[in-house]
Amino acid sequence: YEKRMEFRRMVDPGILRPNRREVAMKSLRVSFPIVSSSVHHYWPTLSTLAQNLLREPSNPKFHSFKPTNSVIKRDLVDPKGTLEYAVAMGFHPEVDNFQPYYKFHERHMTDLRVGSAVLLEALEVQEAQDRRLEAGLKAKKDEEAARVELAKKQFMDDRKSKAMRDEREKARAQAQ
Repeated sequence: YEKRMEFRRMVDPGILRPNRREVAMKSLRVSFPIVSSSVHHYWPTLSTLAQNLLREPSNPKFHSFKPTNSVIKRDLVDPKGTLEYAVAMGFHPEVDNFQPYYKFHERHMTDLRVGSAVLLEALEVQEAQDRRLEAGLKAKKDEEAARVELAKKQFMDDRKSKAMRDEREKARAQAQ
């Protein structure tokens, strides 16, 4: 419970608040394609690290990442709080042949599972908020379009009634 709360605090105030929404969601959301059974899934950058390790814990290529990689740098190192989250999941900085790496240590597998679960929960919550916001914006846009359409109809009705009044007055003037 305490670990879950710690990870939740790292996501909401740690990643979502200090970064622009697009940047924060990109670091949590779509980044790397993962191919499994001929179906492409797109996992969040942080979640990609965790999901790859959880899926194949014995595969050494999933045990480290280079912070100098352009995608990792853009989506994981640059946004505030994301690299700290990776460290909390069990990735620790090391230098190998003068190259910086973040390597995963097996003793942090529980932290990895908890961190991954919290990320997926946070993404579901954020995506639900996005859907609600999008639905609200669409409703507002539809309402505005209906208001504009009503104003156009009222204008056209006014023009027609004015034209009919002008015709009646013209006919009355001719009759006199």
